[in-house]
Amino acid sequence: MKRVLIFDSGVGGLSVYQEIYAQLPGFQYIYAFDDAAFPYGELLESVLIERTLHIVSLLVERHSIDLVVIACNTASTVVLPSLRKNLTIPVVGVVPAIKPAALISKQKAIGLLATPATVKRDYTNKLVEQFASDCEVFRIGSTRLVEMAEEKLRGKAVSITELAEILHPWQDKVDSIVLGCTHFPLIKQEIAVAFGSPVHIIDSGLAIANRVKALLGEQATASSASILNLTYNSAANNHVAALNRSLQEMQLEAIQSLCYPKI
Repeated sequence: MKRVLIFDSGVGGLSVYQEIYAQLPGFQYIYAFDDAAFPYGELLESVLIERTLHIVSLLVERHSIDLVVIACNTASTVVLPSLRKNLTIPVVGVVPAIKPAALISKQKAIGLLATPATVKRDYTNKLVEQFASDCEVFRIGSTRLVEMAEEKLRGKAVSITELAEILHPWQDKVDSIVLGCTHFPLIKQEIAVAFGSPVHIIDSGLAIANRVKALLGEQATASSASILNLTYNSAANNHVAALNRSLQEMQLEAIQSLCYPKI
């Protein structure tokens, strides 16, 4: 049985996990998140690389992982070279879905919704130059949306009013929105309601799932019901009861703590 490690700073990577699991439920999944250092967008790159290498390498060895998914846009733009140098298995990252958004936009006006770090990175600028040079690209960098997604999985309702205020600068300006943070698909429905106007909302989850399938091939025929999919975090397990209920609905076991030090 193939084993896949999915890593993020928080629960955002669960949106990617859900896309992969929907295609390949016969694999074993280990979901790990570094909440002791959350959010990653505010870390020095050297610290981000050090923490990701430590946690990912530990779990790859512990569980004989076949493939790693870095389900965090911020981390993917920074740590992939180091991980690929240190690991002998495939490492898949995520990037904002700017190319498909540019192709689908009729107005040639797209909105990139991401973390403050991602909207500013040179890597993001290069994606825009390469795939959306014929488009006007508006950008909103928001840590608050990351917090909303985290809160939603812990049982707190998302404020449509607050979301609408964040998205207001794009009203009547864009016809496609790129969710450039893996947290944001967790509140995709709320984003659509808050925006109000018809809009294409695009994320990278399905593309990542297709990539994993291409690299690992077809799954075994074993029943997914017999597979224990594990969850790890780096902080102490405080106030996780509501989150564990959400994880259970996604066929993931309750959180185990790695207790990796805080920043």
